[in-house]
Amino acid sequence: MNSEINSGGHSGERVVIGVDVGSGSARAGVFDLSGTMLSYASHEITLFRGPENFVEQSSREIWDAVCSSIKKAVTLSGVLPSSVAGIGFDATCSLVVLDAGGEPLPVGLFEDPDRNIIVWMDHRATKQAERINATGHPVLKYVGGKISPEMETPKIAWLKENKPDIYDRVWQFFDLADFLTWRATGDLARSVCTVTCKWTYLAHEKRWDPDYFHTIGLGELADEDFRRIGANIVDPGTPCGDGLTAKAAEQMGLLVGTPVAAGMIDAHAGGIGTVGVGGGATNNLAYVFGTSSCTMTTTQNPAFVPGVWGPYYSAMVPGLWLNEGGQSAAGAAIKQLVSFHPAAAVATEQAKAAGVSLPTFLANLALEKMPSASEAVTLAGGMHVVPEFLGNRAPLADPHSRAIIVGLGMESDLDNLLSLYIAGICGIGYGLRQIIETQAQMGVTIDKIVISGGAGRHPLVRQLIADTCGCNVLATKASEPVLLGSAILGAVAAKLSPSVKEAMEHFSVLDTQYQPDANFSRLHTHRYGAYKRLQHSAKLIRDELP
Repeated sequence: MNSEINSGGHSGERVVIGVDVGSGSARAGVFDLSGTMLSYASHEITLFRGPENFVEQSSREIWDAVCSSIKKAVTLSGVLPSSVAGIGFDATCSLVVLDAGGEPLPVGLFEDPDRNIIVWMDHRATKQAERINATGHPVLKYVGGKISPEMETPKIAWLKENKPDIYDRVWQFFDLADFLTWRATGDLARSVCTVTCKWTYLAHEKRWDPDYFHTIGLGELADEDFRRIGANIVDPGTPCGDGLTAKAAEQMGLLVGTPVAAGMIDAHAGGIGTVGVGGGATNNLAYVFGTSSCTMTTTQNPAFVPGVWGPYYSAMVPGLWLNEGGQSAAGAAIKQLVSFHPAAAVATEQAKAAGVSLPTFLANLALEKMPSASEAVTLAGGMHVVPEFLGNRAPLADPHSRAIIVGLGMESDLDNLLSLYIAGICGIGYGLRQIIETQAQMGVTIDKIVISGGAGRHPLVRQLIADTCGCNVLATKASEPVLLGSAILGAVAAKLSPSVKEAMEHFSVLDTQYQPDANFSRLHTHRYGAYKRLQHSAKLIRDELP
């Protein structure tokens, strides 16, 4: 299924294009220079699931979806191709594998070259990550002390150990955002954002650490001067090559040479599109609440927070340090949670009739039932949820943890499903609170949470996040802040803005603020205590039993 919007009739003005490749779709938005989105188009992409947490995609399919979305969005906007000043890409931190001809290589069990991407959520490399962490290498200090199986070097180690013939044939390992800029321009440059956050590049020293790669069994990558993973590292927003190649321009319906920016990971683009409002980047926590969730805080000096990725230098805002947390399943966890309930089928039909998703239907229902969004917490009653279906990314850095649901009875009605949903949203909020508190213990303090992402759009969700965390939650006017973030990079590459920092301040505009309701702070403090006890008890049980 594809989707699109347009506001029509903007043929004469200068615009920038933001492109976002998420887990399920490629999306393009056309923005004017005030940050208003003029049009939008998306194209679904396939997610191949296999055994043992294998999740794969096709780079060919993704590229075609990107080009289709751009061409459609430009047509819907009414602007001329000559009006497009620049393009920025963001994407999930997934691993793309290509041979010497730039063609895809199979990464899984099915020998299908159109399954040549190991998706970020794929946890096949858990053992490799644990082995890397056991080395205690100094590089790990810059990933919160522990590397994650969602990062790229464990995935590459898995490929070498399990598919050595494929590993030997690899010409380039790309993070997905860097693959997109290469396809668009032919430039092999990697973004500081991608390689610092997911590949162990030491941006503050402007180097890879060869000893790390020799220690983990990937020494040949170092011996080749890192040509397969990135010999040229540039800041996000840097113009790549000579802009769009003739082939890419034809596929997108744009002009040859249109500037293309070095890109970012999708969550970080959401940070760029939001975190500059309401007091500036160093006072805010960017919270991208989508299929997964990411938290991003920026500081003047490096902060080492156990279990929180980073500190990463210049990975989001050039010249500032980034700490990154979040969870592997957030919006996806809520969908999984409510799908288990006996009333899910009936509720899904009602949601479909209303033209909304099941989580949105339940959020609307809660607002109808309660005098205020904050009071919806009382609907959870005795239900408690730790929604760690895919482990705990931060601050525990525990890929083996799993979801916990306490308080289920024999009820099978819609009200009970609603209680479960509210308990799940509160569980998401308590996980965020745990990250905020852990970072504060290491000196990383924030004033406000700036929220973005599809799962965080509903006012009920935003208010419950404010209440569970005890922080003001800000929302920007951008309906698609992740796309806006990548468009900001395009504006910098086109030299419409002198820097990412100045572009952030120009394009991001505050819309709504949600304040925590003091009447429910005591209840949330008790529920948060229960959340942490459940986490702890589950780990004790897991450690005691074979």
